[in-house]
Amino acid sequence: MKTYGLIGYPLSHSFSKKYFTEKFLNEGIGDHHYELFPIEDIKALPDLLNANSTLCGLNVTIPHKVNVLCYLNEVDEAADQIGAVNCISIKSFDGENYLKGYNTDAFGFEESLKPLLADHHQKALVFGDGGAAKAVKYVLKKLNITYQIVVRKATPGAILYNEITPEILASHKLLINTTPLGMSPNIDTYPEIDYSLIDSSYLAYDLVYNPLETAFLAKAAAQGAQIKNGLEMLYQQAEKAWAIWNK
Repeated sequence: MKTYGLIGYPLSHSFSKKYFTEKFLNEGIGDHHYELFPIEDIKALPDLLNANSTLCGLNVTIPHKVNVLCYLNEVDEAADQIGAVNCISIKSFDGENYLKGYNTDAFGFEESLKPLLADHHQKALVFGDGGAAKAVKYVLKKLNITYQIVVRKATPGAILYNEITPEILASHKLLINTTPLGMSPNIDTYPEIDYSLIDSSYLAYDLVYNPLETAFLAKAAAQGAQIKNGLEMLYQQAEKAWAIWNK
């Protein structure tokens, strides 16, 4: 038996559990199952591992993506540079667990973004600077796309929404929302920019995938912009996790 699972708190609903349970069923992968492990305090991780000897891999979600780092034996380059882990492989050597952390959010974002990029997508406006923005910034640096962070409260190195001039918007053709704005049930919220200045040369990417078309994407699309939600990113990072666990 091989067990995989998700740690985080709270875990009211999980894309990962549904995805992997259906994957195991559809692909005839027997003796594999996926469980939810709602742990409020990351200090419970060693006990969780000791109590579940068949654990081979974990996904990690809020609030443990950063505080899990001190429990890992090794992290990959992306996780190290981003400073956050959302996937852990668990191997056993001489009866001892060896935990390696990865950031598959970066992989998922990069793989879903690259096919959409055109030569004029050289600069990006990134809305929000929380945990979700970490992987986005890592990928943009990797792709040599310069970016400007936009936030609601003054932060060093970032600008406020009301500081986005028409010139700034005109020179940043890639727009990326990393905030929860527009996420169900608050579907009427969106990054407050001047959408009338957007045209078909723009690419608007929203990490939110529920609903599939947020108010941000709808407003951008109405101006002719190309749009993309975060659903493919989610599928890509899940498949990357599966590949890591089966190395």
